[in-house]
Amino acid sequence: MEEIKIGKKYVIHSYKHDGKIHRSWDEAVLLKKTPEYLVFGNNKTIVTEVDGRTWKTKEPAIMFFFYDKWFNVIGQIKKDGIYYYCNMASPFIIEDNAIKYIDYDLDLRVFPDSSFKILDKNEYKYHKKKMNYSKNIDMILKNELNFLIAMVKKQELVFNFNTINEYYNEYLKNKEKSKN
Repeated sequence: MEEIKIGKKYVIHSYKHDGKIHRSWDEAVLLKKTPEYLVFGNNKTIVTEVDGRTWKTKEPAIMFFFYDKWFNVIGQIKKDGIYYYCNMASPFIIEDNAIKYIDYDLDLRVFPDSSFKILDKNEYKYHKKKMNYSKNIDMILKNELNFLIAMVKKQELVFNFNTINEYYNEYLKNKEKSKN
């Protein structure tokens, strides 16, 4: 297994169930490692789509990748509050300096007032049929989505604004260190 070091820069690779690359981010700085998850930060990072188009994220983000959960969570720090984008996805691996996971289409968008919306249900149904997701994967994803919604309602861990602010301050300190 690759050595995981605080302060190290990684790239992120999102794949689809069929093994094809879906999207990549050119930077994620490791801020913390725990037995359950890793925390990364980035800001204005370049995102490359499968068709080669690129765009830049607009705001700082704190990302949580879980070893045994079928989702990852991105806390986006915007002027009017913290928004969350949660990808239903396989647990990650780190390989060749890249955080890798399979994106399973369904997403959960959480707003600063803790209200939320499930996104991309039709895309999930389409890919489930096209890529032949197993009944087991379908059940896992539905259970994990319910678990994620419960976390939002309880404002647990990543859905606590103080947690995001704490890691964002770590990210800023790390950026300062890397300039020197």
